[in-house]
Amino acid sequence: VSKIIFLCFQSSKCLLAECFVAYCCGIFCQQQVIIRLLSPFLCRSCLFMVLHVALQAAVFGEYTWEVFVYCWELQFHLLLLLLPYLLLAGNLGCFLLCSRANPGTVTKSNAAALVQVYAYDGVLFQRGLVCPTCTVEKPARSKHCSVCRTCVHRFDHHCVWVNNCIGASNAGVFLLYLLSLTATAGALAAVTAAFLIHVLLLSDIMHSTYLDAQGQEHPVEIPFVIQHLFLTFPRIVFMLGFVILLTLVLGGYCSFSLYLALTNQTTNEWCKSRRSGGSPHLPSQPQDRPLVYKNIYSKGIWRNLKEIFNPPAVLERKKKT
Repeated sequence: VSKIIFLCFQSSKCLLAECFVAYCCGIFCQQQVIIRLLSPFLCRSCLFMVLHVALQAAVFGEYTWEVFVYCWELQFHLLLLLLPYLLLAGNLGCFLLCSRANPGTVTKSNAAALVQVYAYDGVLFQRGLVCPTCTVEKPARSKHCSVCRTCVHRFDHHCVWVNNCIGASNAGVFLLYLLSLTATAGALAAVTAAFLIHVLLLSDIMHSTYLDAQGQEHPVEIPFVIQHLFLTFPRIVFMLGFVILLTLVLGGYCSFSLYLALTNQTTNEWCKSRRSGGSPHLPSQPQDRPLVYKNIYSKGIWRNLKEIFNPPAVLERKKKT
């Protein structure tokens, strides 16, 4: 009996060990799947750049194949039809420049010079901090990017669509990229909407009537018109809805980026200044005196905008009177 009990105990231990190993393997496999899914966000990847170009190609393919041809037959002005292509050319140029430009990498050779560019505000940025990864002194307004694995001067954010950080050296190009992308989507939406409205006016469908299932006559309403257009031009209506949504989203983000540019802030600084709990105290300041963030980098609208396209190379000091 004791031998049987011993054998049962041994088999149960083996079963528990196998279950534990299977559980650990399952967790490991799940972690690997999650890492693979998040890999485009955790390291530099061209996936979103390819998706960016593919979406533009699909939208402009539909615009060229149907909207442009129909509008040309309806004698739309040629300049109006070519406007989306001109904006696309400018957007692609900014896209290439923004993705290939050095955002302002902080290295051991230029760290000492970059430290002199911006003053430390003592709240968001403190003097003497060293990046543990790059082992260089962190200039004011800089941040280490975990995706690019480098410190970036005047760090704004890492953009997966251009596969590059946005920093001091390419912030102006990125702003132009956003503006041109929003304008391109808006131009596509305007031309496509003008075409559909022109078709409705020619067909005089708004003054028509239809018979329901009971044979009663009703005037045409907006839902009926949308359904008619979707059945007649399904790809065009789908594209119009997509570019309208894109225009609204890009317009909101573009407005936010313009606000940051005009007030000389970065996305990183804006987020850090609004975190709950505030910023930590400096060792030299008493605990009962809370630190209040104040943007010391703003120099007025026009000078702030100029700094985006022509970042300073040295610290600007006030002239003594």
